[in-house]
Formats: sequence, C-alpha cells, structure tokens
Amino acid sequence: MKSWKDVLVQPKTTILEAMRLIDATTMQFAAVVDDNLFLLGTVTDGDIRRGILKGLSLDTAISEVMNTSPICEKEGKRSNYYKKKMRERKLKQLPLISSTNQLQRIVFSDELELTSKKVNKVVLMVGGLGTRLRPLTDTIPKPMLNVGSKPIVETIIESFKNYGFTNFVLSVNYKKEMIMDYFQDGAHLGVNIEYIEETKRLGTAGALSLLSEKPLEPFFVMNGDLLTKINFEQLLDFHYETNSAATMCVREYEYQIPYGVIETENHQLLSIIEKPVHKSFVNAGIYVLNPGALELVPNEEFYDMPELYKKLMAKQEKVSAFPLREYWLDIGRLDDYEKANGDFKEGFK
Repeated sequence: MKSWKDVLVQPKTTILEAMRLIDATTMQFAAVVDDNLFLLGTVTDGDIRRGILKGLSLDTAISEVMNTSPICEKEGKRSNYYKKKMRERKLKQLPLISSTNQLQRIVFSDELELTSKKVNKVVLMVGGLGTRLRPLTDTIPKPMLNVGSKPIVETIIESFKNYGFTNFVLSVNYKKEMIMDYFQDGAHLGVNIEYIEETKRLGTAGALSLLSEKPLEPFFVMNGDLLTKINFEQLLDFHYETNSAATMCVREYEYQIPYGVIETENHQLLSIIEKPVHKSFVNAGIYVLNPGALELVPNEEFYDMPELYKKLMAKQEKVSAFPLREYWLDIGRLDDYEKANGDFKEGFK
C-alpha cells in the first residue's frame, strides 16, 4: 500500500490530473489540501463523474467538484474507534485532522481489515441472436465470438473478477449449449456461474424474472456483447454513494448535423452555425439495481431495461447516471467486431 501522502492534491489541480491519480492508486480517492496541509475537501471517482455529467471540462480545477464537507475525525483516538465509524458509515477512507483542521493522515479500510468479500451478483445477458453479425453467428452465439484468443463473455467475466466479483448468472437462449458447455460452473475460471434459460425473448429486464433467488445486495446487469475497461468497483461505490435504486452507465455520443443550422425570430435571420456538433449521453448497457427493483419486473414477459428505469422514475425512486470515461465498445456489427480485435492487440486503449 502506498503512503497516504501520494493522494494529496492542490485545489488548482485539474480534473484530468486528479482522475489519473485516482486511477493509478489502489485507494480510489484524493484529498485536497493547501500548502500547509489544511484539508479543503476530498474527491472520489464519483465526484469526478458527477462533474462530467454537468459538462465540466477536464481542465477544470478539482476544487469545482470536490466535497467541501467530507466526513473526518480528530487524530489521536484508538484504531477500534475509527474502525467502528468506518463500518457504520461504510467508508473506504477516513481523513484524520488536528484541532485546526490540518490533515494528519488518512486511514483506509484495508489498513483496518474492513474489506470484505464481494457477494454482489453479476447477471450477463448472453442469449441474443446476433443477427447483425451473420454469417459469423450462424454457427456460434455472439458472446462466444473470440476477441483475441478468448470469447467476448470470458473477457467480461475476467474483468469483473479483477475487481473481486465472482458470482455470475448467465441468461442464455440462442445456442445455449455452446455457452453452458464452455463455462460450466465457472470453477476453471475461479468463479461461480449459474444459468437462467429463456425459452422466449424476454428483453434485458424481463429475463430477471427467471432468477431462482432474489439477490440480497445490489447487483450488476450487463449486455454480453460489450467490451469495456470500466472499474466495476467504482461503479458499485457510485451506486452506494448516490443511494440509488438503480444506476445506468451512460456514454457521451457526438453527432454532426451536415448542414448550416439557422436561428430565426419571426422572419428575421439571427444566426447561422455551420455543421454544429451535438453531444448527448446514451445508454451503455451496464446497470446496477437494488433487489427491490425486481418487484417491478413482470413475470416472464418481454421487458427491456429502459422500461424498468422509466417505471422506477415514475415511482419517484432515485435513479442515477454513471458516465463512462473508459474504453467501451458495443460489438453489434461486423465492423465493430473487426475494431474489437484491432483494439485487443493495442490493449483496449
């Protein structure tokens, strides 16, 4: 474990610089201090992503997104006291300050042996027909297509495993035997795999009605044809931090209007903007749901995930967006598949 001083930044540090520091350390956290080590605020990956959702530039000072009222404690108490406080508040880090608010050190959960095994389930939707990838998918299901030397879905499983998630449920349909024969119970990959079998198309959310046991903790749902370098632990932390019933990963999508766009008032021409570029956030096919969301899923009926989110919002449940800033690719067409194999050779940069 690195020194807590490695995660200190100045208020003028840019979001991009802080983001790189957070990604480079195992602590997933930064403390903002002045030249005299007085604590000004703290920054997590979630704080940065909320700033991105607001449209802030990566060159913006970190002081614009930092939490100016972080939870902290006075230095000088027994470790059991800090351990209790961190357990009660589900904290991964706790800044310790002097009576004058000068940062003395930062206590991390692994330092106090608070880190527990992750029990959160991961539901992967791998039953699609993959019609846009024909003829490749005439004989093999899309999630079993190799990117590099292994199937797409194996890469997804290994990515989750890298962050400590080892309990998987695969929702299968098209050529399910090929998937089940290859992965079996997951023991050879060091994970546990169960299966739910769709006898008809149920959609991203509808298949969840087939779960034999309702999860006790928030769980992931992800399309089985995606490649991404997302930190799934950060995603789950964001879900907890925002106290959300459901979190949807979103990514920025740009599109250019190929004409000059005009603005008018009555008959008067006010402006002409040549071929403007518009930006929007779109659904990235990765979700975190609280177990209670399953109560809204109809039994064995076609039901897509956006419909579930609309229903949650209609019920005034807290629903959040988690903006992706990492590599992401939806392998939906042949050119996407070719790009995925090219990206694999470069390490998915």
